[in-house]
Amino acid sequence: MENKIRKYLLELEEEKNIQILWACETGSRAWGFPSPDSDFDIRLIYVHKSDWYLDLSEGKDSIERMLDNNDIDITGWDLRKTLKLLRKSNASVLERAQSSIVYHSDEEFMEEFRALIPQFYSKIATMHHYWSMAAKFNDELQNESEYRLKKFFYTLRSALVCKWIMERDEVPPIEFAKIYQELGLDRSLITRIDELIAMKATQSEAYMHSGEAELLKLIGNCIREAREVKNELPSAKGETDFLSRVFRKYIAKYDQS
Repeated sequence: MENKIRKYLLELEEEKNIQILWACETGSRAWGFPSPDSDFDIRLIYVHKSDWYLDLSEGKDSIERMLDNNDIDITGWDLRKTLKLLRKSNASVLERAQSSIVYHSDEEFMEEFRALIPQFYSKIATMHHYWSMAAKFNDELQNESEYRLKKFFYTLRSALVCKWIMERDEVPPIEFAKIYQELGLDRSLITRIDELIAMKATQSEAYMHSGEAELLKLIGNCIREAREVKNELPSAKGETDFLSRVFRKYIAKYDQS
């Protein structure tokens, strides 16, 4: 599958006249709890040549492509869009930069990009993203006697990221295991999460589950605690000039390639 994905990326570069700077996996595969039939969620950062940015007509700054009967989902954001989203501490951007499943990387770019993240990481912005997700999914879980295990994990991960933001100063890791194993949870909860991840690895995306009272209680507690502090957290202090320099540098680099 990796070779097929890389082939699609090369075709996309040629078709769109772009250069891909970063292509990685996101979603359940990157989080560490895929099902056997999980699709491949490929996310890109790409750059155009300078003429594209100098045109009076603004071009579309994203790419969406579904391939192989929707098993491969490719979504890309132009470099300018990506840097603007980093300035807002966009949670998806923060996650993508950490993915360990990489299909293509301009290492020089990613080194500079990752160095910018701590300057633009905003606890308040990131908390609002994950709290909204956790609260929405939790409301749905509470009204269901059975639920998709996939939805349960989305809810649990979002809630524990909220806990991470409240308790830690580092950007939340993309890998779920790093989150729940480093937050000081009761050993019994960690063991049960491990067991459920192993179960999910054997079940389809449609698998229905029930129970998990202790973990549902944990989710609810994280959501309530986050709600009390989410509007009082610090914002980022990064300077846009740094982002602009990176933007100009990689347009010029592509022009010269």
